[in-house]
Amino acid sequence: MTVLEELPAASAGRGHRRTELARFLKACRARVAPEDVGLPPGLRRRTPGLRREEVAQLAGVGVTWYTWLEQGRPINASEQVLVAVARALRLDGTERRYLFRLAGMEPSPTAQPDAPELSPSIQVILDSLAPLPAAVSNTRFDVLSFNRPYRSLFGTERMRPDGGVFFNSLWCMLTAPLCCNPCENPEETLPRMVAVLRSAYGRHVGEPAWEEHVRLLSARSEVFRELWARQEVAPPHTLRRVFRHPALGVMRLNATYLTVPGVPECYIVVYVPESAYDRELVERLNSLTPGGWTHTCDL
Repeated sequence: MTVLEELPAASAGRGHRRTELARFLKACRARVAPEDVGLPPGLRRRTPGLRREEVAQLAGVGVTWYTWLEQGRPINASEQVLVAVARALRLDGTERRYLFRLAGMEPSPTAQPDAPELSPSIQVILDSLAPLPAAVSNTRFDVLSFNRPYRSLFGTERMRPDGGVFFNSLWCMLTAPLCCNPCENPEETLPRMVAVLRSAYGRHVGEPAWEEHVRLLSARSEVFRELWARQEVAPPHTLRRVFRHPALGVMRLNATYLTVPGVPECYIVVYVPESAYDRELVERLNSLTPGGWTHTCDL
């Protein structure tokens, strides 16, 4: 097939996306009540939701331009304008990404909204995995939620609530002294974790929070600086972890990563015992009172 033969199909695909974009914008506009965005309800509203001129006003764009966008006309929309429209229509993260796809664009990390809160059902899943230690982490290794065995494995005094993040597992491994570091195989674990971090960093280059995270780790840890300079990248996958618990001793676990639907760049990490002996130790974790570590990992 020649390039010229492919053009009509590509054009038809763009036209179909514009039609779906128009339908999606209309439906979203109908779901937003004027009082939801600080506007008076007004009288004589023939249809539910906002008027086109109200969406344009809230987004800071021209009424004619927004009307053409909602009519599916072939106009170009910048990322900044799409972000403003998404904000005016109170779109969540999934809806915003869908809007960008229909517009034929991929949002940059800075155009993404804050990560959504974890559903309460995620905690139920974590608790049901006991006695296996399990937690939800993001691609920066911030631990967002965890179950009791996980808390017993790492110690609650390591976890300082800070904007929903209890602690950062990579930060703790890099900064805790040898006497109080739960990781017994850092030479195997740290290179892999830093490679996973760099792989995720590729989607966030220039984003202030990520740049500051890398800067602080580099300033605090010579090991991190050396590993970061290797430019190695890797996806999260099963990783052998050797832990030393102050009450139970050494246990060998395989960290397995599961994606979390609807929560971008987050995963559930489950620690599976390597042997029957390790399983006995893990089962005892669930009955222990969390704690026992003498060092706190401050973010």
